[in-house]
Amino acid sequence: MKQTIEKTRPSNGLYRAVWRWHFYAGLLVLPFLILLAVTGGIYLFKDEINNTVYSGLRIVEPQEAAFKPASLITSNALAYGGGTLKAYVPPAAADSSAQVRLVGEDGLKNTVFLNPYTAEVLGSQWDSGASGSPAMWVVRKLHSLEYIGWLGNRIIEGVAGWLVLLVGTGLYLWWPRNRRAGVLTVKARKGRPWWRDVHAVTGFYTAGFILFLSLTGLPWSGVWGKQFYDLSYKLGLGMPDGYWSSYPVSNVPTGEVLDRTPWILEHQPLPQSTTSTGIPAGLDQIVAKVEDLGVAAGYALNMPSGPTGVFTASVYPDDITQERVVHLDQYTGEVLFDMGLSDLGTLGFLAEWGVSIHMGQAFGLANQIVLLLACIAMVLMAVSAALMWWRRRPAGKLAAPTYPADLRVPPAIWIIAGLSAVFFPLVGLSMVVFAAIELGLHGVARLRTT
Repeated sequence: MKQTIEKTRPSNGLYRAVWRWHFYAGLLVLPFLILLAVTGGIYLFKDEINNTVYSGLRIVEPQEAAFKPASLITSNALAYGGGTLKAYVPPAAADSSAQVRLVGEDGLKNTVFLNPYTAEVLGSQWDSGASGSPAMWVVRKLHSLEYIGWLGNRIIEGVAGWLVLLVGTGLYLWWPRNRRAGVLTVKARKGRPWWRDVHAVTGFYTAGFILFLSLTGLPWSGVWGKQFYDLSYKLGLGMPDGYWSSYPVSNVPTGEVLDRTPWILEHQPLPQSTTSTGIPAGLDQIVAKVEDLGVAAGYALNMPSGPTGVFTASVYPDDITQERVVHLDQYTGEVLFDMGLSDLGTLGFLAEWGVSIHMGQAFGLANQIVLLLACIAMVLMAVSAALMWWRRRPAGKLAAPTYPADLRVPPAIWIIAGLSAVFFPLVGLSMVVFAAIELGLHGVARLRTT
């Protein structure tokens, strides 16, 4: 009997330690998980929502006639809205309006929508960049917590790392240990056991999606994303060297100029035109050049900034293989840089695919529906976890899983903690904080009992 107890004790210690981690990580992450799932589920359908809510601005009646020249469309927009021309966005389809982005003297940006067949102004709204509308801009800012600046970015990065840990610990706790608990289907009929089964079974089927969404969101983060960017560049697996070898470059990062930039290009400098004097190429000439290059419909053409600036055509269509960024000399129209998905290194290529799927683009409606179901499942998991905790907690207590009888830390815990700290630095930092709090509370409790 004593030998049996000795054999089971390490397993029980590990199980309780993992359970405590899962519990505390859940308390920390669940509010953010709900926010990410709800806003992410909405943003998956941003184009459909924008086209429905703002149909008067974005949708036109298709005609047999050709589109009016870009120069006429942009001049009408400037006459309507004033300011300086920032970008021209030709219609993405026969029933789409043309968009002209303007910057006012006060620095405010607006988008003017025009019928491309008549160059008639349909109206305007505040320029919300890649979000496409002020409403979706709010959703995107909530999703990334950009409302609170760099701190929000760090919070989201920490949450993404903890979600990875939650999945790992959750699968360990889910692993079948008795036949009464639901494994692949919900077995319980009511009460807390039913919520437990719902949480466990939903978590099992959703685990892969949570891991995917967490990892594909990390390239945008401040700490993890920067390290991943630097590593991929140094290894030659991100953006290859050589693109800028023949031309001068500015000190302006591409991500600060374009509304949306491929992840691997965000910190790369814009090239400069080969001269700073002369007569700039006409807009119609540049548009014709871009379309001759075969840039996919739906692209945006950003105007040069200053005498050495360049025209930049960029497109991020649902078909990720047509993603492209082209910089052109503002005086000659010469192509200075032309990068598509196939030009990226392995990590840059995978990151772009991951981002595209993460945003519901790569596989169309099927991509959107699958990720929407995953978002709904994550909300269900969060709600079921909260209800389980609420039902089991004594009044006025946290009701965390108890310490294992043997307080020695199992080696597996040290391994998990070490790997988490290496791959997710903010998770490792928060683990140190939690461990200090745990040890402090445990020490206080022991003093009270002695």
